[in-house]
Amino acid sequence: MSDLTRRDFIKITTTALLTASGLLGLGGLLRFLDYESEPAPKTTFDLGPASAYAPGSRTILAEVPAVLFHTTAGFSALSLICTHLGCTVQRQADGFTCPCHGSRYDQNGAILRGPAQKPLRALRVEIAPAGHLILYTD
Repeated sequence: MSDLTRRDFIKITTTALLTASGLLGLGGLLRFLDYESEPAPKTTFDLGPASAYAPGSRTILAEVPAVLFHTTAGFSALSLICTHLGCTVQRQADGFTCPCHGSRYDQNGAILRGPAQKPLRALRVEIAPAGHLILYTD
């Protein structure tokens, strides 16, 4: 059996540590290159037949989140995402309130009280040729 010198021990240990750190770095690089981001959120929603929404109605669409209005002028929608930090606002008798920081909006999405600086965002609503309502959030 040969004697292991101090110099040989340091050389073997250094080589082993450098090899291990290189393999760990390579593993991290491979994970980075193989990264798949979450799919983009849905931006188009088929709300069903327009006849399902009575004139004068205000319908909360929890899956969007949005509120759909059916007025004499037609259909319109507002996003229920607070313009301050992106929380979902909650409907109140006189409008909408953000549960996170207390921003308040009226029934039409205009700001009543901050910290939000912008009104709720209007969303595009179209009636498809088949008579279905299509809501666009982009």
